[in-house]
Amino acid sequence: MAIESEHNKQEYPPMHTAEHILNQTMVRMFGCKRSFNAHIEKKKSKCDYALSQAPTDAQIAEIEKTVNEVIDRHLPVSIELVALSEAAKYVDLSKLPAGVGSEIRLVFIGDYDVCACVGAHVSNTSEIGKFVILSHSYSDGVWRVRFKLE
Repeated sequence: MAIESEHNKQEYPPMHTAEHILNQTMVRMFGCKRSFNAHIEKKKSKCDYALSQAPTDAQIAEIEKTVNEVIDRHLPVSIELVALSEAAKYVDLSKLPAGVGSEIRLVFIGDYDVCACVGAHVSNTSEIGKFVILSHSYSDGVWRVRFKLE
């Protein structure tokens, strides 16, 4: 798990936080890793997941429903600087870049998700809005999902 870096432009905190919830939903539903490629912007965003087959329409509806249920729980979003030894209890540190230092920034979304990340986030999921899947495609083991917030 690499730090979810944001080579993105200035992040839009609601969308960026929604991406974390989507990632955890995908991990829980499909046993896959978090998105390996993401482009997060205010109007619409996309994430790519390595999957052995495309999700069914029913699974896609369940992804959208689950993300919105998590958002609707009004979970607190907190950021903590954690010693690397402590962080290993929460996240996979195997892909951290060299020279990271003795602490890492973790983003907690209530009891639903924790991720090493340097990006901007909301303080509560109630600030996100409704998550809507716009479209998706599957090719060569990669499922790409495009989404927005309303």
